[in-house]
Amino acid sequence: MTEETILDLDGTEVAVSHPDKVYFSKRGETKMDLVRYYLAVAGPIMNTLKDRPLLMERYPNGAGGKSWFQKRVPKTAPPWLTTMEVSTPNGTTSDALVAADMAHIVWGVNLGCLGFHVWPIRACDPDITDELRIDLDPSPGVGYPEVRHAAVLTRELLAELGIEAYVKTSGSRGLHIYVSLLHRWDGYEVRAAAVALAREMERRYPEQITAQWWKEERGARVFVDFNQNAPHKTVFGAWCVRPRVGAQVSTPIFWDELMTVVPDELTIATVPARVAERGDPWAEYNARPQSLEPLLEMSRRDMANGLMDAPWPPVYPKQPNEPPRVAPSRAKHTEPDPADAS
Repeated sequence: MTEETILDLDGTEVAVSHPDKVYFSKRGETKMDLVRYYLAVAGPIMNTLKDRPLLMERYPNGAGGKSWFQKRVPKTAPPWLTTMEVSTPNGTTSDALVAADMAHIVWGVNLGCLGFHVWPIRACDPDITDELRIDLDPSPGVGYPEVRHAAVLTRELLAELGIEAYVKTSGSRGLHIYVSLLHRWDGYEVRAAAVALAREMERRYPEQITAQWWKEERGARVFVDFNQNAPHKTVFGAWCVRPRVGAQVSTPIFWDELMTVVPDELTIATVPARVAERGDPWAEYNARPQSLEPLLEMSRRDMANGLMDAPWPPVYPKQPNEPPRVAPSRAKHTEPDPADAS
């Protein structure tokens, strides 16, 4: 087994140790195969990830092996590496890897990173959230066809509001719909817009789509996970490879192929050829940033009608106007004392 390969990536030398180590057991693909995949989609991935901080999901022995999330870059990182300070939901700060160029991506892969989870901010302006990320999550009893249909309905609503959206597979069981935003709103405003979208989708399609945070209330419906837009929340990145033995890719696709694409077939073995043949489905993603105002107006209407904020994840501090953070079945109800009626 080769001990190390040195790559020159636009003038930056990056070492790939043990390039022959098998990372994906289904077809025997190696660490170097993963590096070659990322280099093959360098243009598309930089179009979506460039200058964004990354949370690394490390699998040093490949998919299926021991893993952990690494928020901080190691102290042994090379001096050319770009990092930025980011915050976790509870306020802890750390120096995160920034996707400055492909050398940074390959450096992460060399550490055994089989998942890049991406902040919706740029290193140059961390106070602005410039992406709305709509995670369509299948509940138990819901299959991919139902998720796919929910994506179509979501796109239709956004188009009705004058908002252009893009779609990608999650690399697992769901779909992600992204909206590139004007340089104007922070993470709290973007989450409020996501909550409003989820609630409107449930109002329109109550049998198919839910905005209910508590799993016991969702039923067999597609959940629009608005909390993926909570400040400091990361989402699995476009063009990034999942830690699955088949090396599935979270793949941007054209809307006109949504009904024919089989997500599990989008792997490091197939995606580069798709891009070479059809191009980058998200090529214009950054060229036409969208306004969030139609969704924020919907949010303001909901608040004026007496709705509270939706529940936040448990790792976040209690938020203003948030309902009790407890599942309905566990909520304590105070029953009136019969003696009080006498």
